Amino acid sequence: MKRPRSVFSLMATVTVAASVLALSVSPASAGRDGSSSSSSSKRKPTVVLVHGAFADSSSWNGVVTRLRREGYPVVTAANPLRGLNSDAGYLKELLAGIEGPVVLAGHSYGGSVISNASYGARNVQALVYIAAFLPEKGESAVQLSGKFPGSTLGETLRPVPVTLPNGTAGTDLYIEQGKFRHQFAADVAKGTADVMGVTQRPVTSAALEEGASEPGWKTIPSWVLVTEQDLNIPPAAQRFMAERAGAHTVKVRASHAVSVSRPDEVARIIESAARPVR
Repeated sequence: MKRPRSVFSLMATVTVAASVLALSVSPASAGRDGSSSSSSSKRKPTVVLVHGAFADSSSWNGVVTRLRREGYPVVTAANPLRGLNSDAGYLKELLAGIEGPVVLAGHSYGGSVISNASYGARNVQALVYIAAFLPEKGESAVQLSGKFPGSTLGETLRPVPVTLPNGTAGTDLYIEQGKFRHQFAADVAKGTADVMGVTQRPVTSAALEEGASEPGWKTIPSWVLVTEQDLNIPPAAQRFMAERAGAHTVKVRASHAVSVSRPDEVARIIESAARPVR
């Protein structure tokens, strides 16, 4: 039986449309790695930000805003602050779930965590230390902060006995709220610093006393932002660690809470570390 012309016309139209669709879709869906597209080669590295003791991820808010404005994917890690090796283990698992190159930045005690977690992490291409510790194997945050004079942190701390997840006794450390701004955030607006003092995350004394494992900065290019008005980690200690690591170093007149008071400078040094990474 002879089919109506309209049927043949419809079949021809469908065939042509299918051919066009195949030509347009196949290159873009060739693989997850985007090997058939040049867009992946231009994608910026993911910036992972790790807060330190007496802070939380909101301390990076100003930095996050600036990095995202420049097109960087950003992840802020919720640092547990329970123990150096366990905190680093948590971060290492987080890094393993990120596709593509990573620029890893840590503030304060977060520097010890990123040093441990980056060792052997193949996707970490650069390390950025913001008023942070760069420990050698076996060194603790307590040792390094006491290596040079200038830290007044100890006299501001309030210890609170706690039971750790493994059932053993431990101690949480807080900065006394009335002393928080002067000690931690002297160049931050009073209202903001007061809120930071109320919402601070405690760190265990064990985390600050625990010796570091093999550090990633020995094999990964590193950048350091030294805070010259820091009362937590003496500037001399920060400079010593930066020089020992052979890091690209920038100095700024700021308190320990530099990511809050000077987010532009912090974002700038992170971008400097990120530029060679593609």
